[in-house]
Amino acid sequence: MAVFKKNLLLISVVISFVLVRYAPRFALFSSVAWNAVALLLLQLVVKFGWTVLVYPLCLSPLRHLPGPSPEADIILGNFKRIFKNPNGEPQRDWIDNIENDGVIYYRWIFNEPRILVTHPKALAEVLVQRNYEFIKPQRLRDGLGRLLGVGILLAEGDEHKRQRRALMPAFAFRHVKDLYPIFWEKSREMTVAISQALKVDEKASSVVEIRDWASRATLDIIGVAGMGQDFNSLMNPDNELFLTYRSVFGNGPRQIMQLLFNLLPAWLARALPFKRNEEVRNAVMTIKKVARDLIRDKRAKLEKNARTDVDIISVALESGGFTDEELVNQLMTFLAAGHETTASAMTWATYLLCKYPGVQTKLREEIRTSLPAIINPNSAISSTDIDRLPYLNAVLNETMRIFPPVPLTLREAAHDTTIQGHFIPKGTTIVICPWAINTSKHLWGDDSKEFNPERWLGTGKANTGGAESNYATTTFLHGPRSCIGKDFAKAEFACLMAALVGQFEMEFQDPGMKLEIQGGITAKPKGGLHIKLRPVETS
Repeated sequence: MAVFKKNLLLISVVISFVLVRYAPRFALFSSVAWNAVALLLLQLVVKFGWTVLVYPLCLSPLRHLPGPSPEADIILGNFKRIFKNPNGEPQRDWIDNIENDGVIYYRWIFNEPRILVTHPKALAEVLVQRNYEFIKPQRLRDGLGRLLGVGILLAEGDEHKRQRRALMPAFAFRHVKDLYPIFWEKSREMTVAISQALKVDEKASSVVEIRDWASRATLDIIGVAGMGQDFNSLMNPDNELFLTYRSVFGNGPRQIMQLLFNLLPAWLARALPFKRNEEVRNAVMTIKKVARDLIRDKRAKLEKNARTDVDIISVALESGGFTDEELVNQLMTFLAAGHETTASAMTWATYLLCKYPGVQTKLREEIRTSLPAIINPNSAISSTDIDRLPYLNAVLNETMRIFPPVPLTLREAAHDTTIQGHFIPKGTTIVICPWAINTSKHLWGDDSKEFNPERWLGTGKANTGGAESNYATTTFLHGPRSCIGKDFAKAEFACLMAALVGQFEMEFQDPGMKLEIQGGITAKPKGGLHIKLRPVETS
């Protein structure tokens, strides 16, 4: 795009010079500069008319695909509805109510094309069979890379394959099984810290904002289990790293700012005098300093031939495949994504258990009956102890089905291609929406949007929820680009919720609470989730 604009400017200057020098009667102004400006504006107007009106409405090969055309604006497309709803909400409606064979076409602002992938076969094409043909859009890479680092999450092609291969030992199934005692120790630490907070002033402290506690716990877990460093956020909520992440993830940019960052060049968006830009700049400095300190300490141990652990930094260092700056990017990715997504999942699980107290009671009975470590703090815990709690795993699977932490993700066609036989031009944005797929009535039946943990119980249902296709759940995506930390995240999620539900009865602070969803990198209840807690022993 930048090259195209430079070409327009060059063409405008050349034509202007020729007109003023050799055919002044045809020039609008006597000045070469003013003629060039006028010609540039004229070209931009023509280009706008072509790309926003003529091509998408009259010539695009996508225009005949099924989509929500009746509600579309001639210039803004379907953007009005998308703008006023949380990420994934319009797509939830469209996937159920627009007849399609795997793809739905809709138009973003200025009629920029979007292809929503809806059926398992189409998902398999995009996520598995030809996954490296559908890449992360550059503006998404620019936006996320600023805070998450340009690590495995944003790498593409052979570079992604290399990074994933080098990092896999840190997330191997057997290694994650060995981390359960760490997950449980931090989960217990969280419940003890909450209990202490409740005792300070029972009336004032009976209400907690659970997402804050979830973020502190998950940040500590990724620190200890993933990097060999306890950030001590649970005991010290004023520590710099936690406050840094809370500032950038707590409220997130407003929708109008998100729009500006999507439409403007990255360098210009970052230069705007917004408070958000200053927050992100300061956050990046802090996070990079923490990452560099962690790498330096681990490298010093390695050089002394000291034993290193199977954590992210150790595995990456011992692979020899990363420079220190690349390691910083990897740690930024895992620090942010590794704690923010699980904290979101924990918040949604708490919300659902407060909304459905019968499920909460049944879950607590299973935990307190079958998990001795809840009653006896000195009891050891293993992966088997958690894995043999079927109702716990059913509740967590159902939570992640209905409220996947990341509601929507984007890809872009790297070149002209097809999905389900439909021609997709190069540069078309492909939308994968877990919020829509996970609750599609075509994949889950008429009760697809109901919270029903029972669907995960029974022979053959523990991993499928009774759905016929494994693509019916896209919380962690699928294929080579699926979440590398899936087993890690599910294990810590299970330990955290077992500890919380086993120790406390929970209910909404406001019995008449009406859910409003705040968008962002992850979805969360707007304004936080304030709940009343009562220790089980004293209830």
